[in-house]
Amino acid sequence: MQIAFFEIEPRDAATFDSLKPGNSLRLTDEALSAGNAGAFVDAEIVSTFINSAIDRAVLDQLPALKLIATRSTGFDHIDTALCAERGIRVCNVPVYGENTVAEHVFALLLALSHRLLEAVERARSGPFSPAGLTGFDLAGKTLGLVGTGAIGRHVVRIAHGFGMHVCAFDIVPDSDFATREGFSYRTFDDLLTTADIISLHVPSTPQTRHLLSADAFMRMKDGVVIINTARGDVVDSHALIEALKSGKVAAAGLDVLPDEPMLREEAELICSVDCDGDDLRTLVADQVLLRMPNVIVTPHSAFNTREAIARIAETTIKNIKTYLAGEPQNLVATQKNLSLKEQEHV
Repeated sequence: MQIAFFEIEPRDAATFDSLKPGNSLRLTDEALSAGNAGAFVDAEIVSTFINSAIDRAVLDQLPALKLIATRSTGFDHIDTALCAERGIRVCNVPVYGENTVAEHVFALLLALSHRLLEAVERARSGPFSPAGLTGFDLAGKTLGLVGTGAIGRHVVRIAHGFGMHVCAFDIVPDSDFATREGFSYRTFDDLLTTADIISLHVPSTPQTRHLLSADAFMRMKDGVVIINTARGDVVDSHALIEALKSGKVAAAGLDVLPDEPMLREEAELICSVDCDGDDLRTLVADQVLLRMPNVIVTPHSAFNTREAIARIAETTIKNIKTYLAGEPQNLVATQKNLSLKEQEHV
């Protein structure tokens, strides 16, 4: 079987050696795209991460393709409908970083609440003084979770360790879990008006696009803090910027932005004829957020721990081996109609 791996760090290449017997492996650190897909025309299995856009332009160049094994929970970078039409199976890694991403939520939150980036810079460059760096306690604050899947559940437990109150919204509430963990489910509107801090844990779908819109920000408490480790398009970036400028939102911690691939290639794309007005407008908004003093942005790295990466590789290898054995697992087609809680993306 011809297997091609994309977005592989050289140091991780040996991780997939167990697939070599009986198969031909090609590994590259490049993302799969229309520009390089033609070089992999014989590939029967491809494994990618989230920076590979597997659309019609790519699939048309991969006539032998039978399986896409994405090394992520989210699969919005794959045209799953077209794959289904062509009989191409798609599998994912349903869980691997629920505790990992939940920990990153609090890394962002603590960095904001204790103004850590400013404090470190102050200590390095002087004056060595805490003046003007007053933050806020987490204890006693109300944390509102949008989505209580695997990651959200870990966030609940960590929040209680900080002495926070928790409320949540999910289209399929788990009342037993809420009772065990001592928090309450609310309507979405009630969560917006109640929470001091809002943390997002939902997938990217047409229903969740711009879930936090200008209207949603208007209904929030003054001085709310936003944390997003889910998907960039769940938040309307332009509305967030306006809310930050007005003070409605005091601060934001973002591990995701709407146009991350464009940010990686901004020098080329900002002058490209393929970068249309909407793309350019969103790219500019992303750039503004990167430079706002009350915003912390990390480069979609919440998952990036040694332990989580090892779990990703282990599940991906199993996904490919079980497919080759005629018993495929973790097929995303079985997840299309699940709740926000069950679909939660890493």
